[in-house]
Amino acid sequence: MSSSTKPYMIRALHQWCGDNGYTPYVVVWVNDRTDVPLEYVKNNEIVLNIADGATKNLRIDNDWLSFSARFGGVSRDIWVPIGNVMSIFARETGEGMGFDVEPVAEVESGSKPAEADGQPAPEGDDPGPNRPSGRPSLRIVK
Repeated sequence: MSSSTKPYMIRALHQWCGDNGYTPYVVVWVNDRTDVPLEYVKNNEIVLNIADGATKNLRIDNDWLSFSARFGGVSRDIWVPIGNVMSIFARETGEGMGFDVEPVAEVESGSKPAEADGQPAPEGDDPGPNRPSGRPSLRIVK
């Protein structure tokens, strides 16, 4: 079975935004597998600026989107499973791409790296993310 195209598309659109002077934003479905500032979550979603100037140590690999950023002046480490990324778009134009929230496969789920928080990954029967109902959609965030 081949790997998902999602992380490749996210990396490509992130680079496209940077090359054209746009600010890349991602919309993330928040569940127990995401590590984001919960005070900024609305309806199980959070919008994150992933521009090079807004993040430190941005990493978009095949399993995780991770970086450090400041929220209210406080540095926070962000960890998002690639399967939870709902869209990536340019703030200035709204151009981008939407994705389905992908359920977590037990064998290939790739738990959050232990070095990320010094804690072993939780074990158990994770049925996957609580999927939103309806079709995915993009919104212009101002």
